Amino acid sequence: MPVTTAQPDTALRREALHAGIVDPDMDSMRLLSETAMRFPDALSFSSGAPHDGTHDLSKLSSHIDRYIAHLREKGVPEQRITRLLFQYGPVNGFIQEEVALMLAKDEDIDVTPEAIMITHGFQEAALVALRGLFRSPDDVLLSVSPAYVGIRGAARMLDIPVKGITEGPRGLEPEAVAAAVRAVRAEGKRPAALYLVPDFSNPSGTVVPLDARRRLLELAAEEGFTILEDNPYGLFASDEERLPTLKSLDTRGDVVYLGSFAKSAFPGARLGYLVGDRTVVGEDGVRRTLAQELSKAKAMFTVGSSSLSQAAIGGILVDAGHDLRSVTRELAAVYQERLAATLDALAEHFPPERYAAHGVRWNRPRGGFFLVVEVPFTADLAAMERSARDHAVSWAPMTMFHLDGSGERALRLGFSNLAPAAIREGVARLARFIDSESEAHS
Repeated sequence: MPVTTAQPDTALRREALHAGIVDPDMDSMRLLSETAMRFPDALSFSSGAPHDGTHDLSKLSSHIDRYIAHLREKGVPEQRITRLLFQYGPVNGFIQEEVALMLAKDEDIDVTPEAIMITHGFQEAALVALRGLFRSPDDVLLSVSPAYVGIRGAARMLDIPVKGITEGPRGLEPEAVAAAVRAVRAEGKRPAALYLVPDFSNPSGTVVPLDARRRLLELAAEEGFTILEDNPYGLFASDEERLPTLKSLDTRGDVVYLGSFAKSAFPGARLGYLVGDRTVVGEDGVRRTLAQELSKAKAMFTVGSSSLSQAAIGGILVDAGHDLRSVTRELAAVYQERLAATLDALAEHFPPERYAAHGVRWNRPRGGFFLVVEVPFTADLAAMERSARDHAVSWAPMTMFHLDGSGERALRLGFSNLAPAAIREGVARLARFIDSESEAHS
């Protein structure tokens, strides 16, 4: 009888992987997504997906056709157009001119096409910027806290230490940034960059006032750090609420602007952009923009961005006269209606005058996709699963966004992709869940 030999276990141990892969904090977004799939009947406040009621499948090819027509109108040879769309393209993209015109009209940001890099959404823009700006293990990223998990994840994957700066009710405060800079320097390290979302931040919806924006620019100049300005929601501000971006106020090139079309023009294109207009001087004396210099990093990440996605975005921008803000006014009104519906439903189920009885309160942002609800119990992933399973409503725990692990008794509601009727029903379900949890913990 033949003797069978036990085969060695060749499985790779998880702890052998990079710390960014093993870190449980980096797994939170996947767990949220899996919960949504396991409980498909749950109304989901857990994501920040944009409204999908404005997309028209018949326009998909017309966007690309419009951009091709635009190139022909400019006199670009047919062979060059064909090669641009079917072959490998420039690392930094080929629609920078259209994006530069859009930035000038929408945000009063005046930069040349050479200062723009087209990226695979915000996430690649963040990875490229961090890889290029952080040269030493002693370089530290300062970040508003709570913050979008993608920035912490990008830093973690690149082994960049992050120091969180807790925001106030009016967003990131310059005094807190100055204190963080001093603390980092006291440890013998260098604050290389500061990350923030000054307009309707994710997750809290805060807005940094104009005077604070100016002071942050002064601090960057005084202390020698770069500001990474992430602005996915500012486009939807009303004329009355609109404030100038940090980049539009920047006269030195201290701000690297990280933009995206994922919330506005075409989410499925997964395109974003990086604006880096500061001059970089090489040893040979050649002067290039920061965006051009950072192309070396992008070349190692993705080599280039999708030609078809760029052509579609290019066609949308050309059709809009490079005025994306004007053509998204209806979309902005949709988000304002959904914000109002969420605030009204919360007030109906948790009257503020009865706070002592229910222990629930929330902030009241003036725009954006999110708000934060404080609850009288621990709102972690296990609680969110109970909420989805037993009450058919999901949300995101705020501990996911705090860099210090705080926010245990708070949750984020994302209302951007829910109609007002669904929002009202969802908040009613949330109220039943909160009542149930409160009773269980009383």
